[in-house]
Amino acid sequence: MEFKEAVRLALQSLWANKLRTVLTLIGVVIGVASVIAVITLVNGANRFVATKISGYGSDTLTVTKMPSVIFSGEDYLKYQKRKDITFEDYQYLEQTCTRCILIGAQISSTGKVVSGKQSSTNTSINGWTSNMPEMTNLNVVQGRSLTPSDDDHGTHVAVIGYDIVDNLLPNTDPVGKEIRVDGEIYTVVGVGERMGKTLGQSQDNYVDIPLSTYMHTHGEHQSVDIYAKAGTASGALDNAIDEVRALMRARRHDMPGADDSFAISTNDTFVSLWKQLTTTFATVVVGIASISLVVGGVVIMNIMLVSVTERTREIGVRKALGARRNDVMLQFLIESATMSLVGGLIGVAGGAGVAEAVTYAIGWPSSVQLWSVLLGLFVAGGVGIFFGVYPARKAAMLDPIVALRSEM
Repeated sequence: MEFKEAVRLALQSLWANKLRTVLTLIGVVIGVASVIAVITLVNGANRFVATKISGYGSDTLTVTKMPSVIFSGEDYLKYQKRKDITFEDYQYLEQTCTRCILIGAQISSTGKVVSGKQSSTNTSINGWTSNMPEMTNLNVVQGRSLTPSDDDHGTHVAVIGYDIVDNLLPNTDPVGKEIRVDGEIYTVVGVGERMGKTLGQSQDNYVDIPLSTYMHTHGEHQSVDIYAKAGTASGALDNAIDEVRALMRARRHDMPGADDSFAISTNDTFVSLWKQLTTTFATVVVGIASISLVVGGVVIMNIMLVSVTERTREIGVRKALGARRNDVMLQFLIESATMSLVGGLIGVAGGAGVAEAVTYAIGWPSSVQLWSVLLGLFVAGGVGIFFGVYPARKAAMLDPIVALRSEM
């Protein structure tokens, strides 16, 4: 039997038993859809995080009081006892680090912003040095950015995100308007470009003010995060890390052989950690989805066994007309594989649709990868073939004389 003819007969058999086919494919559809949806969302999140973090540049290091990841309450208490990183530490590094081409600092918190009768809560209040917009690639689309003069004089000026514009200063030019941030009055001097939502959280709900002003209005008893760029030359980042570590240890009087009393991270640290977390999550979900595929495969095997029983006389006729065992086995394998592939196609479409729906609903980024689609179809086809072997072999081994006597 030709391959095309076998596929045509398989599709005809599926079409002739539509309800049974649909019920049979549910397990495969759910399994493949789950795999595709998870891979699509994880890939989208990984690309987003890599893109956002790369906004700082691959040559950027961060000095913080606390590590980026803490695995236990005991570690948290230990790190919490560290001395704060101060504005003077930032100034010291700025003056002494010879392998850092640019150094900035920030302190962040959440607060309330008010303009007239309108207010915004859970707004990110960022105390920035004037070079932080350059380090984070923040583009100011209206007005101006913060300046060194703002740093030096502690001016009450602010660069705001579009959430503040839309909710507090709509239908007007926001530049020059006054807003109240945590009870203090600031003049808006610039508006950052619109960034939209990510993972369900708006990226435009922020107010950036000079770090010196932040420390005066919010208090100086908060640890400063220091950012440093090392340049893109080979080995520049590692050399800068070594120098920053040596300078900070000396300034903070860390004893020889003792652990650092601060943490140094790079973009690769964050990206690698994020990918580890999402990979673990994806592995768990894919493992659960595999159960659906196994269940779907068992259902396909049962339905194919029923099909063999129903078509026993047909198999006898085919063998009487010269069909070999391999021909019969191939026909039933193609039927089970085709059935599973149809389920795989529906699952791929459904999984991509679910991912897009999640993206639309909460802003979680998604990215459909060709390899994941091919993987889903390959797995679906593999399930059909694996669980179709036994029914196909049973059909192939039927004695044609006995099969022709069947009343089915």
